[in-house]
Amino acid sequence: MSGVQDPRAARTRARLRAALLEACAEQPLSDVSVAEVVQRAGIGRATFYLHYPALEELAVDACADVVRDAVEALHAWRGIPDPATPPPPLEEFFSSLEQHRAVYTALMTPGGGGPLGSVLHRDLRERSRRERELAGAPEAELVAAAVAGTFAGVLADWLHGLVPGTATEVAGRVWRLLISLHRTPLG
Repeated sequence: MSGVQDPRAARTRARLRAALLEACAEQPLSDVSVAEVVQRAGIGRATFYLHYPALEELAVDACADVVRDAVEALHAWRGIPDPATPPPPLEEFFSSLEQHRAVYTALMTPGGGGPLGSVLHRDLRERSRRERELAGAPEAELVAAAVAGTFAGVLADWLHGLVPGTATEVAGRVWRLLISLHRTPLG
């Protein structure tokens, strides 16, 4: 496969993602149907199934930006991290979640599971592992798994209302927690 994406397919997927998020702004994901999404997107049902096997896969794809944003927000610093000051992109990330919170909670179960939680955990674990290996830090796999599990779990629990605090407060607390994981002696 060449990696070149058909612009028509990309536009169709973008219309489907936008239609789903629009529908979810009005009702829970569990109440949204494929028929409603294709009607909002102005495409046929068969076209939907050419791009996605089911509504859940579309929902995860529509929320994939949140995963990329989370991974980038957690790695938006260089040098020695200041535990008292999380990187601004991390605070911005938590603040940005409110707009589609209902969709994220439908796709992430408490503890960080669910289809979106799995994608977040996988991508964050991989990025954290690479960063630790590049820095020559010990136990890259172990710490990367701990960082990914901690972040995905706290994020999901906060979205579900199980961890109290504003977006800014939780960003600061998560930041300090993750720095602690990176600094824990493992020898």
